[in-house]
Amino acid sequence: MSWEMLGVYRLLSSIPLFVIILNLQYEGAEGATNAQEIDNHLKLGTQLLSAGQLADALSHFHAAIEGDPDNYLTYFRRATVYLAMGKSRQALPDLSRVIKLKPDFTQARVQRANVYLKQGKLEDAETDYKEVLRVNPSNEDAKTQLGYIEPIRDAIWETEEMMTQGRWNEAIELLTVAIEKCVWDPSLREKRAQCYMEIGEHFKAINDIKPTTKMRPDNTEAYFRVSKMYYDVGELEDSLVEVRECLKLDPDHKSCFPHYKHAKRLNKLYDSAQNFINEGRYQDAIAKVEAALRLEPEIWAFVLRSKSKICKCYTELKDVPHAIKACGEVLEMDESNIEALVDRAETYIMAEEFERAVEDYQKAHDLDNNLRHVSEGLEKAKRLLKQSQKRDYYKILGVKRNARKREIEKAYRKLAAEWHPDNFRSDEEKKVAEKKFIEIAAAREVLADPEKREKFDNGEDPLDPEQQGGHNPWGNHGFHFNPFGGQGFNFKFHFN
Repeated sequence: MSWEMLGVYRLLSSIPLFVIILNLQYEGAEGATNAQEIDNHLKLGTQLLSAGQLADALSHFHAAIEGDPDNYLTYFRRATVYLAMGKSRQALPDLSRVIKLKPDFTQARVQRANVYLKQGKLEDAETDYKEVLRVNPSNEDAKTQLGYIEPIRDAIWETEEMMTQGRWNEAIELLTVAIEKCVWDPSLREKRAQCYMEIGEHFKAINDIKPTTKMRPDNTEAYFRVSKMYYDVGELEDSLVEVRECLKLDPDHKSCFPHYKHAKRLNKLYDSAQNFINEGRYQDAIAKVEAALRLEPEIWAFVLRSKSKICKCYTELKDVPHAIKACGEVLEMDESNIEALVDRAETYIMAEEFERAVEDYQKAHDLDNNLRHVSEGLEKAKRLLKQSQKRDYYKILGVKRNARKREIEKAYRKLAAEWHPDNFRSDEEKKVAEKKFIEIAAAREVLADPEKREKFDNGEDPLDPEQQGGHNPWGNHGFHFNPFGGQGFNFKFHFN
């Protein structure tokens, strides 16, 4: 073999070894780099965990596990983050992985047992606590927690018996004790919610069912149940919020979808009615509310809501018969409804039934004496009652309290012409006519003047010297007036 051929042979034969050496050097460098990156992720994750930046810590532990899927401490740290975030379902697989990688790591087994206990998995928790105590009989945490399990079992068993016997309050007490330890057990909360519903504590039942929507994955039934519970107590907006969550999970849910359509339609009617009320279009508002009443005639809270709005609208319209009837229907359903009492009291004032107005305002005041509009309304009704026992300018002219100025002027002219003293011959008749004529003129004086009329409507007589600080509005020299509004004669009367 020539020296040239030998050189080529040696070169070729050395290539595989050279490549292997390069590969080994590369893999060693890459391994060192990976180990360094993993270590950096672990350090950063631990620092962020200590600082309470859980989401950022979690991302670093994810990266560390991807780089080294057999490091039990990384799984344990990630499980710690999950638990801090309230994600027990995600923490369990990590804790189980830790125990599989390092069976004698009792801290992970205690943590898993604690999760099982909180989830109400008593047998699993009991198994883990006993295993910890087998390895380390002096573990106080395991001893303490294991001691809770048997009493919880007994409480749950007794609760079942109490519920079958209708002993709801006793069952609630026992379930509350169990839930304090098994905080993530949805079945216990569902049982307590049932007990609360039986004794009429609807909002407490809702507060028990709501967390179960997160405790079970894709828990559409819980969302529907909470939505219905809110609906049944008249909380329409909250009902819609919960049913929308159900539809996010299942857009065609057989219970959630029809309930959503019904609740949305009812909500739209109430919104339209409120907009009409805000605009002063009370007849249009009544039409919308009556449509809502036809759509939902069964649920007490919505029937009361509808009738209350009708009561308010008829009061604003000054439609006395309909307002009294509508407000009366509200008070038959809820005798402590302050706003219905106030609305009916105002309607009674319009009807000049002042004693009844005082009665309604007094009831409202007895229910809550801190409401300013109720206190002011009560005082006004009392003044009007007292005033009605004296001189009533509306009655003098024979007009309603909501009469317009044109009606007042018309009634005044008619009565002034009828009771003009010149129409009477005898002195006795003239004296009676003069007195009547003065009353008519005084009534017109008050009711034709917006400021004086407002005072009178609030129970104050602007022509009463006692109520006006002793001032006589007529003076001692009589008064001048034209009973025919400029189309007749001027008359002057003197009186003391």
